[in-house]
Amino acid sequence: MYLLDTNIILELLLEQEKADEVEYFLRNTSLSQLCLSEFSLYTIGINLLRRQKSDSLLKMIEDMLIMGGVQLIRLKVGDMEKLVDFSKRFNLDFDDAYQYTLAEKYNLTLVSFDSDFDKTERGRKTPKEVTDGR
Repeated sequence: MYLLDTNIILELLLEQEKADEVEYFLRNTSLSQLCLSEFSLYTIGINLLRRQKSDSLLKMIEDMLIMGGVQLIRLKVGDMEKLVDFSKRFNLDFDDAYQYTLAEKYNLTLVSFDSDFDKTERGRKTPKEVTDGR
């Protein structure tokens, strides 16, 4: 199972440099094997609405979460102590520590373009690494 970092979805929806890599990954990975944090959903929403891309937000929610089977997961208040610990231990900001804590809690592979996760015990994989089987 994989946890999609916020930047993975935004890369595709904002048609950035690695959008093709993300699209290939999503087409070749069962959506039921993917998780998205509630925190990421809200961050994606904030970014897309700022850019007047509400249609993209609603389509992503429909395609991935409602119809696609991507699981929406979240931390509980009781998980914040671990989040703070990971933040201090690996020098992660709040959003990265949130993602890392979810990956740890649910034993998920973190899929991200963010190299900050490379200094952690769990690390991360890029979409290309997942689809190439690395």
